[in-house]
Amino acid sequence: MSRSQSSPQTDVKTGVSTDTRESEREFRLHQLAKLGELAGGLAHELKNPLSTIKLNLQLLQEDIASVPDLDTSRARVQTLRREVDRLHQTLDSFLKFAGRIELDRQTVHVNSIIRDMIDFFNPQAAAHQVRVYASLTDEDLKVSLDINLFKQALLNMMLNAVQAMPSGGDLIIRTGVHDSTLILDVSDTGVGMPPSQLPRLFEAFYTTKKGGTGLGLATTRRIIEEHGGHVSVQSEPGRGTNFRLELPLRAQEKASVPVN
Repeated sequence: MSRSQSSPQTDVKTGVSTDTRESEREFRLHQLAKLGELAGGLAHELKNPLSTIKLNLQLLQEDIASVPDLDTSRARVQTLRREVDRLHQTLDSFLKFAGRIELDRQTVHVNSIIRDMIDFFNPQAAAHQVRVYASLTDEDLKVSLDINLFKQALLNMMLNAVQAMPSGGDLIIRTGVHDSTLILDVSDTGVGMPPSQLPRLFEAFYTTKKGGTGLGLATTRRIIEEHGGHVSVQSEPGRGTNFRLELPLRAQEKASVPVN
């Protein structure tokens, strides 16, 4: 039966049809492509004056470094330099989010990639009194991924989890399979979020964290959707948050592992 003749499938957890989800994904990616075209020109116009400001602040800092009784002025120049650096970083993050993404796909054993990221992240987690646990499928399932972009998406999830646990806690990473889709859950035992925050969580520049850019989760969704996948979130105040990443498996990798 052709796709046009078949009935649309529905996600058993969300009740959203896969056709609706696909249409929304394609619309977002189309809008981002248009935004990326505008962002490139805007970035060029902003980066040049920012670089000039940064250079002149550095020269000014050197000029007043040895002048007595100018501690307040030196501190102000240093503050300005930090703010210029922050603007540069925000601009770079936005370009990565809105710019065109060229996927360098490789067929990889995704559990191995996840284990590598956990090993990399463990020292940072430990510094925040966060314990990282992995519950990965016995079968090392194969997925077609841009490895660096997937690592970036997963790292954003892990950083978000640690930030949600200011007093420490547990970060749990699970993999499973539903039909021909890899399910990757990143859960924390943190402060959780009220339902009112969840609809805006993946919007660019939306953040509830002091000093955050609001681009980490938006970038994660962009990366996963560029891979043909989907990201969702469930959360409850005081009981933590679970982010679910869904990615298509290779055609020959069919479901045999249950997902909780």
